[in-house]
Amino acid sequence: MSPIGHNGEQDHQNLEAMKAGMFLRKVKSRMWKRPRHYKLQEDCKTIAYKSSWAINSYSTFSISDVEDVREGHQSEALLNVADEFPADRCFTLVFRGRRGNLDLVADSAKEAQAWIRGIRALMENMENMDESTKLDQWISDWFLKADLNKDGRINFKEAKKLLKMMNVDMNEEHACCLFITADKSESGTLEDQEFVEFYKMLTERTEVLDLFQDYSSDGQSLSQCDLEEFLREEQLEGEGSYEHALQLIDRYEPSDTARKNHSMSVDGFLMYLVSREGSIFNPERRGLFQDMSQPLAHYYISSSHNTYLMEDQLKGPSSIEAYIQALKRGCRCVEVDCWNGSNGEPVVYHGHTLTSKILLKDVITTIANYAFKASEYPLIVSIENHCSIEQQEVMARYFRDILGDMLLTNTVDGVSSELPSPEALKRKILLKGKKIGNDSESPTGEVSDEDEAAEMNKDSPASESLPTDGKKSKQNLCRELSDLMFCKSIHFHSFEHSRMSAKPDEMSSFSESKARKYSKEAGSDFVLHNTRQLTRVYPSGIRTDSSNYCPVDMWNMGCQIVALNFQTAGMEMDLNDGLFTQNGCSGYILKPEILCKKESLFNPENPEEHEDYHPLQFSVKVISGQQLPKLKQKEWSIVDPLVRVEIYGVSLDQAKQETKYIDNNGFNPRWNETLKFTIHTPELALVRFVVEDYDKASRNDFIGQYTLPFTCIQPGYRHVHLLSKDGTSLHPSSIYVHIKITQL
Repeated sequence: MSPIGHNGEQDHQNLEAMKAGMFLRKVKSRMWKRPRHYKLQEDCKTIAYKSSWAINSYSTFSISDVEDVREGHQSEALLNVADEFPADRCFTLVFRGRRGNLDLVADSAKEAQAWIRGIRALMENMENMDESTKLDQWISDWFLKADLNKDGRINFKEAKKLLKMMNVDMNEEHACCLFITADKSESGTLEDQEFVEFYKMLTERTEVLDLFQDYSSDGQSLSQCDLEEFLREEQLEGEGSYEHALQLIDRYEPSDTARKNHSMSVDGFLMYLVSREGSIFNPERRGLFQDMSQPLAHYYISSSHNTYLMEDQLKGPSSIEAYIQALKRGCRCVEVDCWNGSNGEPVVYHGHTLTSKILLKDVITTIANYAFKASEYPLIVSIENHCSIEQQEVMARYFRDILGDMLLTNTVDGVSSELPSPEALKRKILLKGKKIGNDSESPTGEVSDEDEAAEMNKDSPASESLPTDGKKSKQNLCRELSDLMFCKSIHFHSFEHSRMSAKPDEMSSFSESKARKYSKEAGSDFVLHNTRQLTRVYPSGIRTDSSNYCPVDMWNMGCQIVALNFQTAGMEMDLNDGLFTQNGCSGYILKPEILCKKESLFNPENPEEHEDYHPLQFSVKVISGQQLPKLKQKEWSIVDPLVRVEIYGVSLDQAKQETKYIDNNGFNPRWNETLKFTIHTPELALVRFVVEDYDKASRNDFIGQYTLPFTCIQPGYRHVHLLSKDGTSLHPSSIYVHIKITQL
């Protein structure tokens, strides 16, 4: 496979320059900038680097770990040295997941371009690989790790060691026979391609072969009719199965002869089963498929809490990088806490804590650059304003000047009884914050302190002793900033009060504990409130470690803006990612009809009382696992995997069941166990598959997970492609399941 993109000759020269290697400065701060030697390996897939003083010890990273190459001063570290190094010599490599960026400076603009274009060409090449090439690629990467003396060959002993690294524990005699078969050159060693063949023989999927033979008329291949029967009977595809069978043969069958004969070999059948179409996630729900023309209050909106923080809430760094990460993940509501800074420049940080400060103008510039990279639908910027009148005027100027036409300034005084739709607000940035009442003409006005900081002070144990005379603290607000607010933050009195007097552009924020209290005491009132008004929920002030609450409890009530700490991986962010993976990752998901109807009252606490109550039986046969990753902390041991299926939704639906664990096999464990659930409110349920390494002495270790909405599940034989704790792909790790959904 030649790693040459569109501009052949230039790409070739770039790659040659990268293979020859060169010194690039790695920059961490104004003080820390050191030369490292970087060079592209012969495989054109790995970059090795070492510090100038290290003699031979190169470290490496793979091109497939790189998500983006940014040119110029596009990171905090490079902005800090902008006066020292011109933009045309600087670039940043952004890695997948939560791994830190790599900021580099070349000696000349020409050298910087060689790396920028070279890496982009290699990334494009990786993107365009089909599934089978990706698998070969993955196996070759492992081969390179095992080939210690770099002669392109490994013997049986090295192969055994490599298999252990790949989490394969197998019978030595069986492996030895396969090794001899794969060693076509009879040299007692395997070269790269021979090892790929050896690995494939070793990983033959007998459970897939059995299924293939159940449907094959001649035991050798599936004709178009055989495949159609499989799609109808097992995958429950209705009309169009015959045409679909031919499309699948064209798409996944590797043999030209079989394709010409409209038939599929077992290799093609496996390729289909492990593809996106054979995955558990229904491809029809991946792209934009929902009606986007309903009022904003009818949608769940992907939302981040204290977006500027990279770590904890008390002493960690604030960074524009945190905004970039959240916006790239499809987040559509970000938070900006503004405080007075020196030299008349407002700053963003978590007030009254030791978190670091960043300039408001840098935050707004970053928002302007990244607002619509992942989604075209409106971005809400939730502003907590603690600035003086003078700095509020600076804030207003920055929002107007930097956001320009993207800023929606015509506020909704003229709006009827509802907010506009996501469709009507495409590529618009809406500000939400405190606003002066329209009755006063003065350039400033008083508003009560209704934000999270005020709430937190009330929640914190220290404030108990403060004298409270029932008066709210007041703040002076500048008209110029107030007029830019699209949504007005207001204090929540009661559901009754808001039903009588709330305007559609008014929005209240609740701490998670308050939202929970209302959902228990007045579930259907809360649901009804959320058919008209936007509600924002944020984590409790005690979560100083940036932990998260379970968003599902809030979604059940129809709360739209359920703000989470995006920087903290775990079950709560898995659920958020799971919900927002559908509908084109647009950050907007239309709420189910039961949460949008103003006339029929739905209470998530008693779903069976609702007129549209139709419970389902959900049965998951967990068949097998494939190439589960090894755990870093236990390099020496093979995993003992188990699978847990977790259901999140209305209280009645919350459930977990798990398989037994399999001893010492992360490679191709077979469970063949069926787990059954009753789902009372399918439209609110999410399903999370978790794979863990069983440990009888301590807590099980996490291996991988995959979360999706129940409504996006495809029935039949499916692969569940596992993600890491960070939400990045663990390709080719998966679990193979059979799904059945029936009316109760």
